[in-house]
Amino acid sequence: MGVLLLTIGNSWAQSVRVYGYVLDRERKPIEFANVKVKGRALGASTNLKGYYSFSLPLSTDSLIIEFSSLGYRSVQKTFPKGIQANLRLNVELPETATEINTVTVVASQKKQQNMERISAENIRINSSPTGGVESLVSTYAGVTQNNELSSQYSVRGGSYDENMVYVNGMEVYRPLLVRSAQQEGLSFVNPEMTRSVNFSAGGFTAEYGDKMSSVLDIRYKIPDRFEASAEAGLQGSQLYIGSRHGAFTQVTGVRFKNGKALLNTFDTKGEYEPLYFDAQTYLTFRLNKAWMLHFLGNTSSTHYSFIPQTRETSFGTLTNAKTLKIYFDGRERDHFLSFFGSLGVSFTPSTEQRHSLNIGLYNSKEEETYDIEGAYYLDNTQLHGESKNSSDISTNLNALATGTNLEHARNRLSYTLFTASYNALWKVLPAHTLKGGISYRRELVSDHISEWTRRDSAGYNQPRQEERIEMLYNLYSSNSLQSHRWAGYLMDEVHWETSIGAFSLYPGVRASYWSFNKEFIISPRLVTSFSPKSMPKVTFRFASGLYYQAPFYKEIRTTVTDANGNNEVHLNPSIRSQGSLHFLVGSDYQFKIEDRNFRLSTELYYKHLYHLNPYVVDNVKVRYLGDNIGKGYIAGVDVKLFGEFVPGVDSWLTASLLKSQQHIPNVGSMALPNAPSYNFSLFFQDYFPGYKKLRLSLRGVLSGGLPQFRPSRNFEMPAFTGASYKRVDMGLIYRLYDEETLPRRRMGKSFLSAFKSIDISLEFFNLLDNANVSGYYWITDAFNHQYAVPNYLTRRQINVRLRADF
Repeated sequence: MGVLLLTIGNSWAQSVRVYGYVLDRERKPIEFANVKVKGRALGASTNLKGYYSFSLPLSTDSLIIEFSSLGYRSVQKTFPKGIQANLRLNVELPETATEINTVTVVASQKKQQNMERISAENIRINSSPTGGVESLVSTYAGVTQNNELSSQYSVRGGSYDENMVYVNGMEVYRPLLVRSAQQEGLSFVNPEMTRSVNFSAGGFTAEYGDKMSSVLDIRYKIPDRFEASAEAGLQGSQLYIGSRHGAFTQVTGVRFKNGKALLNTFDTKGEYEPLYFDAQTYLTFRLNKAWMLHFLGNTSSTHYSFIPQTRETSFGTLTNAKTLKIYFDGRERDHFLSFFGSLGVSFTPSTEQRHSLNIGLYNSKEEETYDIEGAYYLDNTQLHGESKNSSDISTNLNALATGTNLEHARNRLSYTLFTASYNALWKVLPAHTLKGGISYRRELVSDHISEWTRRDSAGYNQPRQEERIEMLYNLYSSNSLQSHRWAGYLMDEVHWETSIGAFSLYPGVRASYWSFNKEFIISPRLVTSFSPKSMPKVTFRFASGLYYQAPFYKEIRTTVTDANGNNEVHLNPSIRSQGSLHFLVGSDYQFKIEDRNFRLSTELYYKHLYHLNPYVVDNVKVRYLGDNIGKGYIAGVDVKLFGEFVPGVDSWLTASLLKSQQHIPNVGSMALPNAPSYNFSLFFQDYFPGYKKLRLSLRGVLSGGLPQFRPSRNFEMPAFTGASYKRVDMGLIYRLYDEETLPRRRMGKSFLSAFKSIDISLEFFNLLDNANVSGYYWITDAFNHQYAVPNYLTRRQINVRLRADF
């Protein structure tokens, strides 16, 4: 008996070690993942490098090890005969959103590399006119968006062009000729195909390109099984299909949108025909465990036709109200067509190495044509809304201004970008991971612009010249560009733990060269974080670096005026990259209130700006001076409270304060064109207690006004600061059917058995019916007084959507 007990005791005294890494589908480490043996109090959590290790007694009994993390699908590994020796076990977790009674629970993770993760499920629930990723990004701290029809956004006072968007590691582009939001069409990013979204509002690492403001890094799905969704609404429809067949996977999405209903709320009435179409696919084929091929293809088309008829806009104050009336003749026709294709191969021999090679081609053909004549009439308005004078333009001699505008354009632009890139990752030491890459881009641009505006006011041409008839505005261009661009980067990821806490360090350097201006730039960057052991719920961050805005075609265009007043676009080969010396400090504090998770994030930043290329914004068109004559700074603070305001679902509230200044020689100092002094935003989700079939999403924005410039004086001091932007969008989502309500086994082969869920949504765009302004239409009277007539954006609109998931 003693021998038997001794044998049993020795057996249990022996133990084996289980260790390895928990990674995502991109083989990046997942920190704080849970690893446990089911049914036993054994397991561990991963560290900042995704590494785990624990010991368990030697046994021949069956056991199951489960790997899990918020925001990822759990994976189980079964060992029927136990584990007899030390075992290295690396596991990949597929990303997902966890649903509990149709309510989404999303991970609240610490920021890595100064990137913040955005839930793909929240993107789908969000209600906005564009319905894209960008509309949700605009509710993040430091981000402003003052036009609901546009997918463009400004980050911490920067221009739209200072933001980078990557899809599966490839930078994506957008049309250059667009001047109004209704011409934009659909965003490149398809929310249905999106698997993960990461966003940085500044202080990003060296692996991202040469721009000064932000990075939006998106990865598309690699499905494990068949999945599909279809959606139809009053303003558009979409279809998505994803599947896996052995080593082959595909996700394909098609979107169609008609923005006519939204545009009909404008003051300018007429026949709007905006048609937007987008189709894209992402294919992967795994040759073996280490090699994988992947292809991303996209085609996008925007047809915008507009026949204006009349416009009536009232503005001013109660004691000084005015009304502008315009009667139009003519039409506008625009067409934007783009193609994008990227083919790549990735090689991952182990968790310590990853290599990828990609080639891509982007082509955009853009055409803008219009001939529109408008007879305008501006006069004072009485308090009850009627004109003080006769409404007959031809007989009213007391009008403030009358006249005719004739606007003409024949603008055509095409550009092609060929790209090739190589990226690699090497884990050289347990605490060190090197990343590096090189890229090449060939750029071809052809630009033909012919546009002018002629104004006849009270029988006189404006501007009035005795010798000739001069246009109020004109611009001509016939240019082409052929250039080459090389870039490369090298960075290190360092993680180590000490007695005082865990450190992460991301030092790196980026370099690039452009053949057009023969400029070589070097961009050193550093991102750090520290999690003290004494305060495990707190993380401190610091980032600094030299960030450059490498110019492209829009930035190098400069206007030259001849003796006859004709404006011609020339390309400036002396242009240089705009620069920003960036400093950022921040913290994350995670806490709980009544078992609900919250995170309070705070960031303070300062940007010293030099070699600025001044610009003005007209609706969504950014027009640069084409010369590096400015300097300035941006300083601000961003605060974000993220958490479960309602148990089980994520919401957030952000507040941003900002101070900016740019100095232009011979002009003066002024605020930057896209730098509001304050910005508050809210994204809120709710459901009815005890009845979670009905959900609510609320998106609210309040942003300060922006400087407004007089026409033809765009690079002088601003005339005034525009009105603030205020908007609330709300969506109600009701689940008509899901498998939990009526399991498939009870339905047999009925029609509903083909669906996973069916939802119907009722959306209220601009719920409070705020009269926001996208810009101003300037009119000069006979006494040379100028009036800024607001161009109002969309008003309240209701949309209905029906969605089915398979």
